[in-house]
Amino acid sequence: MGKAHSRRRVMVGAVASAAALALTRTRARAAEPVVHEVRIKAFAFTPKLLNVSVGDTIQWTNEDLAPHTATADEFGWDTGEIPNGVSAKVEVTKGMETKYFCAFHPHMKGTIVIM
Repeated sequence: MGKAHSRRRVMVGAVASAAALALTRTRARAAEPVVHEVRIKAFAFTPKLLNVSVGDTIQWTNEDLAPHTATADEFGWDTGEIPNGVSAKVEVTKGMETKYFCAFHPHMKGTIVIM
């Protein structure tokens, strides 16, 4: 009975270790930066609301014929002009402005939520 009990402890320990390792790997993957895609089409940002984390990247791709920008409301960041068929990126930083618009077409608006 002593050997069976020891073997059970070893098995339980091995399973617990494997579970802890899997959880650690999952957390490490979740912390990796993500690239979030925003399409500019029909004079709108899609999606209009974007949930991101610090360190992620937001990429705007212009599918309209007209040029556009993604510009923070208080001008803290700006993609510059994005011509048709071109993409521009901004890295998400702590405390960055979260409301933005197109400088050429101010009715176009978007919001970033930093989680």
